[in-house]
Amino acid sequence: MSKANVIAKKEEIVNDITKKFQDAEAVIVFDYRGLTVEQVTELRKQLRESGIEMRVLKNTMLRRAAEAAELSELVDIFKGPTAVAFSNEEVVAPAKIIAEFAKTAEALEIKGGVLEGKVASVEQINKIAKLPSRDGLLSMLLSVLQAPIRNTALAIKAVAEKKEEEEAA
Repeated sequence: MSKANVIAKKEEIVNDITKKFQDAEAVIVFDYRGLTVEQVTELRKQLRESGIEMRVLKNTMLRRAAEAAELSELVDIFKGPTAVAFSNEEVVAPAKIIAEFAKTAEALEIKGGVLEGKVASVEQINKIAKLPSRDGLLSMLLSVLQAPIRNTALAIKAVAEKKEEEEAA
């Protein structure tokens, strides 16, 4: 492969990563050093099941892509073995999966990321990880929306039962 071909291939990868940074709802950057092959495989599986793409990329490519995506605050975290999880649909899911996985695999360390287009610190990602999932939030919302209707129905039923008792007496 000629040098021009190698450079073109690298530029293509950087452009692809830049687009992923721009399109993703959440990007979690983490250090996977010290994880076993089985642990990395399990983490990839969990992420894939939630529609999240995990990639291990060269730091120089990540730095260039972050700068091209106007996320230059990220450049400093691209040191050592770096893996990146991209989620185009969910903000909470990648943070939750990686944070949960880090509890059992102490070698995994979250470095930072991007949440809804803004650079996020490790603390912010850990806070997001503690939120319920999208489905959990939707079920909570549904429960709140149903409460007034349910309470009204119970009140009407109670009034109807009371009237039946009065009529029977």
